[in-house]
Amino acid sequence: MPSKLIKADRGALREAAEVVRRGGLIVYPTDTVYGLGCNPFNQEAVEKIFDVKGRKGKPLPVLASDVEAVKRIAELSDIALRLAEAFWPGPLTLVLPRKPVMPSVLTCGLPSVGVRIPGHGFAIELIRACGGLLVGTSANRSGHPPPRTAQEALEELGELVELIIDGGPTPLGIPSTVLDLTGPEPKLVREGPIKISDILSVLKAVEKP
Repeated sequence: MPSKLIKADRGALREAAEVVRRGGLIVYPTDTVYGLGCNPFNQEAVEKIFDVKGRKGKPLPVLASDVEAVKRIAELSDIALRLAEAFWPGPLTLVLPRKPVMPSVLTCGLPSVGVRIPGHGFAIELIRACGGLLVGTSANRSGHPPPRTAQEALEELGELVELIIDGGPTPLGIPSTVLDLTGPEPKLVREGPIKISDILSVLKAVEKP
């Protein structure tokens, strides 16, 4: 059965939150690319996302509605908080030590989790409606380009998700920058809309006495 495609409005928030509550998968707009989401605490739903993506062994990122929601699943160091203050809401994913409440299936057994607060009003409202946390991997099969429009997501995932929310073209059109803060030094995993020079400027300010 083809996915249901609906416009991003108040009704979409209610309908999408209901799909997530019952363990279904949704596609939704963010500031970067269209995201494929589910309840991060629902193991069966998370496993469905791995099946839809056609990949195993690569952890799924989580989007949060606010910093308090992030604190429920991850440990935030002083550096993480400073970076969050500088770049959230926005296209920076921070890889942080995860708390035990986070299901290991989502992180592929790793002791860390990638999190961010998107710079997209509808996405934040949707995440809040879903309890403050939502899986936020790109809505594409592994190895395929991430979709920038609902139509691209529909063509990519067609009958594999219950609901696709059309919020128009994504503002940035490329995946987020990813920074790993679990080691002794911050490590750039992927450069996206936020450049390493911008991150280094914030980190240097943190180091100053």
